[in-house]
Amino acid sequence: MENFKTMMIFFKIMQLPSEVVRVERVKVEDVKGEIGCDPFERQVSILLEYGVINLNKPKGPTSHLVSDHVKKILGVNKAGHGGTLDPGVTGVLPVAIGRATRIIQTILKGGKEYVAIMHLHEKVSEDKIKDVVKKFVGKINQMPPVKSAVVRRVRTRKVYYIDILEINGQDVLFKIGCEAGTYVRKICHDMGQELNVGAHMSELIRTKAGPFNYSDWVTLQDLEDAFYFWKEDGDEKELRRCILPPEVAINHLPKIWVDDSCIVPLCHGSDLKVPGVIKLNDFNVEGLVAVMTLKNELICIGQARMTSKAILKEEKGLAVKVEKVFMKIF
Repeated sequence: MENFKTMMIFFKIMQLPSEVVRVERVKVEDVKGEIGCDPFERQVSILLEYGVINLNKPKGPTSHLVSDHVKKILGVNKAGHGGTLDPGVTGVLPVAIGRATRIIQTILKGGKEYVAIMHLHEKVSEDKIKDVVKKFVGKINQMPPVKSAVVRRVRTRKVYYIDILEINGQDVLFKIGCEAGTYVRKICHDMGQELNVGAHMSELIRTKAGPFNYSDWVTLQDLEDAFYFWKEDGDEKELRRCILPPEVAINHLPKIWVDDSCIVPLCHGSDLKVPGVIKLNDFNVEGLVAVMTLKNELICIGQARMTSKAILKEEKGLAVKVEKVFMKIF
């Protein structure tokens, strides 16, 4: 897995739900926002209370221990990770700090991508391997492994794609995009059963989790060094690279931008009505949407109660039932 980032450039791009390009529709023209600020211009002290880290988890510790180490490095009271990785697995582990921890659950909607090595217990022809792999794309029924953190019962999960990158003897290197909660090592086992030779997963790296990916991940050492430079020399550059505004974590959600007059009521838990909408992405009536200021700050997350087409057309009605409020009004 040396020169991993370079290697990934040459493989064809496949799409997770978090990578869908959303069209932006304007309902009210020429409205500018005055409240708040660009999330990327927040003070570092605020990011330490309300930020997200795209961490490259090392091999060895549990995801919980990694989150705990982030807390100790930054001296914060709370940290939570987005999607557990086994101790022996490396790769993308989003870690939210402070009051941003409530945003972690939204990442699960965006899907995950892994690069894995499956070791076959006997030699099999490449054509046969490719034929079997096709059977594991789409909706699959999966029984979690014996060693897992969930109740062992058959669950339906969606595999968006599997791309075989290389076959070397009995080792198969492949890339897989799947729904959260899919066990890749179980897929390797089940493929081995389908091939009648047996197989196991020998290595796994998570390359994407929702809107986060391997291209800009940071290590624990990067984070520790960046915090030291900020604390000792006041140099913010590296710490800002390591700690991102929480808005990055909802890049994959459809968005609605609202008039400034809606911000305070929404922050106090009011639902969003149609007259407050300035612009929005395309979306159906079902599912989560993020409600934003015109300066691209996240106000809240909720369930859409109308389609984007209906919101554009109608003059009144309930647009979003608010579930979680993130923006603070001082």
